[in-house]
Amino acid sequence: MSSIIDLMQKFAPLLFAALILSSCSKDYDVIVKNGTVYDGSGGDPIQTDIGIKGDRIDTLGNLSEFSAKEVINAQGLAVAPGFINMLSWATNSLITDGRGQSDIRQGVTLEVFGEGVSMGPVSPAMKRDVEENDGVVYWETLGGYLEYLEEKGVSPNVASFLGATTARIYTIGYENREPTPEELDSMRLLTRQAMEEGAMGIGSSLIYAPAFYAKTEELIEICKVAAEYGGMYISHMRSEGNRFLESIDELIRISAEAGLPAEIYHLKASGAENWHKLDQAIAKIDSARAAGLQITTDMYTYTAGSTGLDAAMPPWVQEGGYDEWAKRLQDPEIRAKLKVEMTTPTDEWENLLYAAGTPEKCLLVGFRNDSLKYLTGKTLAEVAQMRGTSPEETAMDLVWQDGSRVQVVYFLMSEDNVKKQLTLPYMSFGSDAGALATEGEFLQFSTHPRAYGNFARLLGKYVRDEQIIPLQEAIYKLTTLPATNLKIRNRGAIKEGYYADLALFDPDKITDHATFDKPHQYSTGMIHVLVNGELVLKNGEHTGKTPGRVVRGPGWTGHSN
Repeated sequence: MSSIIDLMQKFAPLLFAALILSSCSKDYDVIVKNGTVYDGSGGDPIQTDIGIKGDRIDTLGNLSEFSAKEVINAQGLAVAPGFINMLSWATNSLITDGRGQSDIRQGVTLEVFGEGVSMGPVSPAMKRDVEENDGVVYWETLGGYLEYLEEKGVSPNVASFLGATTARIYTIGYENREPTPEELDSMRLLTRQAMEEGAMGIGSSLIYAPAFYAKTEELIEICKVAAEYGGMYISHMRSEGNRFLESIDELIRISAEAGLPAEIYHLKASGAENWHKLDQAIAKIDSARAAGLQITTDMYTYTAGSTGLDAAMPPWVQEGGYDEWAKRLQDPEIRAKLKVEMTTPTDEWENLLYAAGTPEKCLLVGFRNDSLKYLTGKTLAEVAQMRGTSPEETAMDLVWQDGSRVQVVYFLMSEDNVKKQLTLPYMSFGSDAGALATEGEFLQFSTHPRAYGNFARLLGKYVRDEQIIPLQEAIYKLTTLPATNLKIRNRGAIKEGYYADLALFDPDKITDHATFDKPHQYSTGMIHVLVNGELVLKNGEHTGKTPGRVVRGPGWTGHSN
């Protein structure tokens, strides 16, 4: 008996210290309390607390008796899953600045890349092209690029489709021809590799050269491989204008014959003469869905798009890549032929300059050559008048003088159609832009305001102010819907066991401020954002944290993310 007492006396100080430490330990890493929680399902919100341990949501319920290292009082705020940007061009901007501020400040916690062009695979020839333009490539595969971002440090999570254009350039280059059987096998192999690395599927952008040269059958063959891994097909279709309806038919055919879901990037009817086609387009999609195909769409919340002057010129002049295109643009005979084609209506290719209706609706926003940057923010019509040349000749000159395709904002869509699209039950959202910042080298060029306002504009203008759709529906379309379409596990909803990607905002104040004249302006009203359980936005300011991870598709052969 005495020996037991002696032992108790001996270890009493240690036991007492252990009790003290236990009483001081925190129950959770983060508690979000008093918030109005929208779980992503589209149902009515509930008042509940959220307890986070590590990178996961551990508990939903009343946590008033519990403690945490970080307690966030969400009184008066909507608490939603982090938003999914279905069409992100943050591929390079996150290398420049991993904070991804313009999107994080809108609640985006996952950037999905791959509209036709992806950052891998990279052939030796492709790598040389990048390096000749003062770029650096530290990876060879798509998976390698995504891992490079994670290791470098980025605030949002990242994912990507394999670009069908990238697979074609890797195998064929910029030639206008069909692949040989051996080349098609190579493209299938590249698809298989990318899917096993975690690609979401195949992404295409068929209005651009060399993507334009791919026949439907080629796309079906590589999509069949993606289908084996549970991937999807997502496409900037061959036309959003004169052959809008026929292009939807092509996408539906690819989905049916390859046996995989398909999504239409930035659904729109471009050009006033095509606005009336939206109802027919929706009918086609609805019919395909009723027949058992999983066809979905995404959009941005503006009536203007943005791409290059390549979308104002026929694909034949661009064959062989930029250098060959630039040479042709300086040939008088080619220029004469090109001017006629650029001003003639056609169903053979997508002419966004013609679709805009007037060069006054073509805003020049991105130049590479410093000597041309003073033209940023001017319309093509204004520059043509300054130079005393036609708008078409001016476009040709700017491309070869700038050493790039020159980024342009084209005003093409109807506001009524934008509102109609918002109500579609299968509509999600993508910025079609980088994740930028109002500082540093980002200010050396203009951009489309969607880079800073796409998601806040949905929640402010269209949900709160115009009441086009209710808030819980908008949140569903920003979170659970795209996560389900992508077959992402344990993200896109507020559930116990899910990753703690959260967006906390004031629904009465969230507002986009970016305009076409002054696009570099952050949205406001997003108060806190967590990515994998870490605060990347706190009280409206970026914390500098970079907890973003690679989010992989259903075919990934590695361990669970």
